Amino acid sequence: MNTQHKKITIYQVAEKAGVAISTVSRVLNDSPNVSEQTKKKVQEAISELNFRPQVSARKLASRKPQMLAIAVPSFTTPFFNEVLKGVKDQIKEMDLDIIIYNTGSKNPDVAVENFFDRGTADAIIAISINLTDNVHKQIQVSGIPTVLVGSSHPDYNYYELNDYSGGFIAGDHLIKQGYQTLGLILPAVDTHASSERKRGFIDAMKKYNIPVNEKFFVRGDSTKHAGFTEEAGYEAIFHFRELGEFPEAIFCLNDTQAIGALHALNKLGMKVPDDVALMGYDNIKFAKYLDLSTIDQQMHKVGILATKRLAEIIKNPNSKLEQTRIEPVLVKRNSTKKVK
Repeated sequence: MNTQHKKITIYQVAEKAGVAISTVSRVLNDSPNVSEQTKKKVQEAISELNFRPQVSARKLASRKPQMLAIAVPSFTTPFFNEVLKGVKDQIKEMDLDIIIYNTGSKNPDVAVENFFDRGTADAIIAISINLTDNVHKQIQVSGIPTVLVGSSHPDYNYYELNDYSGGFIAGDHLIKQGYQTLGLILPAVDTHASSERKRGFIDAMKKYNIPVNEKFFVRGDSTKHAGFTEEAGYEAIFHFRELGEFPEAIFCLNDTQAIGALHALNKLGMKVPDDVALMGYDNIKFAKYLDLSTIDQQMHKVGILATKRLAEIIKNPNSKLEQTRIEPVLVKRNSTKKVK
């Protein structure tokens, strides 16, 4: 038989044997709930197609998961690093190795599907990744214990972040400080999180009858990490200068943008908060030392909770789903203090 250049999947085996994907999965896991006749058909299809079962399927059959995969759109940003620190602090309690899989920020859905095709993980924590129907099917077929962080799905354990509330809290804070014209630094690529933060921010403005002037909603030019970078924040400030007008307060959709924005304002000889107030989102470590007001999503805590939950469902796959919404918290510092 010729060597297959393209990886044969469980879907092709099911089609060849004329059975459901779940039946192939049961055969791979030596389930007793398959007739001998059906088992023979599946085994013949596996042999003819030269199908190699996923590593995860073999390990799950022995009930001894060994490899935890952390799937993230980018593992170089401080936001994700905080989650990973929480995972690292908790993983000591589990007999698992860790791999970090970077899906990128442009086509994370496709990257996640490709990752599951490789079958290298026995357990997964997926951070800020929305599950497509294809990925959902892949997880269901493989039976891999999975916990979602920063997204939700009715069939999974998850820790969802309330981005809308975070945006609303940021707007509410700036308005209560006495600022009347508010600006926003958006990412180059819209994400679910950025859209929800923007929506919450605008709703806070509407609540207090603050005019929503979209000319003050700007983006940087850099698309790296979807535009949640220092470069993007830096560039956005110069777009305000091109307008010839700055709002009284600027809300950056993450702290990393705010770091770049702060540097750009310093370059222009503008002081924070004297000339313009500045606020971030995430409460990364640097925010404290820059005296930056921000929104804390408790990401280190979420990393710990997600890992603990994963350990629980590895031990008891049929345990009740835990679906939690994490509420953000305002952290006030001097970057948004109203100067009289």
